[in-house]
Amino acid sequence: MSRSASPLAGRPGRGMAVISASALSTQSGAAIGSLAFSTFTPVGVVAARQVVASVVLCAIARPRFWRFSAGQWWAVGLLAFFFAGMNTALYSAVDRIGLGTAVTIEFLGPLAVALLSSRRARDLLCALLALAGVVLLTTPGPTSDLLGLGLAAAAALCWAGYILTNRLVGERVPGVQGTAVATLLSSAAMVPVAVVILWEVTLPPEAFLYAAAAGVLATAVPYALDLIVLRHITPLVFGLGMSLNPLFAAVVGAVFLREDIDLLGWTGVVLVVGSNALTLAGGARVRPRTIDLQADGAAVR
Repeated sequence: MSRSASPLAGRPGRGMAVISASALSTQSGAAIGSLAFSTFTPVGVVAARQVVASVVLCAIARPRFWRFSAGQWWAVGLLAFFFAGMNTALYSAVDRIGLGTAVTIEFLGPLAVALLSSRRARDLLCALLALAGVVLLTTPGPTSDLLGLGLAAAAALCWAGYILTNRLVGERVPGVQGTAVATLLSSAAMVPVAVVILWEVTLPPEAFLYAAAAGVLATAVPYALDLIVLRHITPLVFGLGMSLNPLFAAVVGAVFLREDIDLLGWTGVVLVVGSNALTLAGGARVRPRTIDLQADGAAVR
């Protein structure tokens, strides 16, 4: 696919549609995976997610990792670290300080990327609106659990690192081969955790189905979509676009998990959607640098 024929280049609306699909898939997978928390534990679900995602992505991408250069391996290894750290730290934080506080702190990661990438007052305003919307959506409460706060901050750092490193992998490794190998490396690190859980607990069959669905929807699909879209948009737009995750989490939670959202929460939804609309309108005048998706003779599959 040449630069001129790219379906996303110069079309911010299509880029935001891909981000929306990624966010919806992530939150749907998280909702299904949460059904296995009581038996598999949150960390066990993370381990299963990574294993299933690595199998799916490697089957699709068929990575030629033996041809990777030292620079490519460095980027892929760093991405694997952020994969494992981002999910493990978040779920561990949720277990200690609750979902609202943990998610709010974690979202500071992509917001930090947005703010540091900004050169316009309008973009700063959009980032602040998105932050206010996330705070209203999650309504965090006070906590004295310093370890839990530290884990949530680590998740935020890993999310910011994921955004920047995934873009680097997209530049150095053709197609989704880099994402597939990074997920494989992170799943290998998580396998011992899954083995211990399976050894100590007898899991019902549906727990495996829930974890497998979470692996596909919350890991394999969004990671691949994020890699593709990061080739054509700036880290600023991507970081703010990630604020769609709490929006879809609220909708999926209300519809499928019967979670109540009060007026304050839906006010947050409006702020999140408004910030993304303003960012999209401003991004329509920006032509980000794109990358030839057939670098080294391999196209995105």
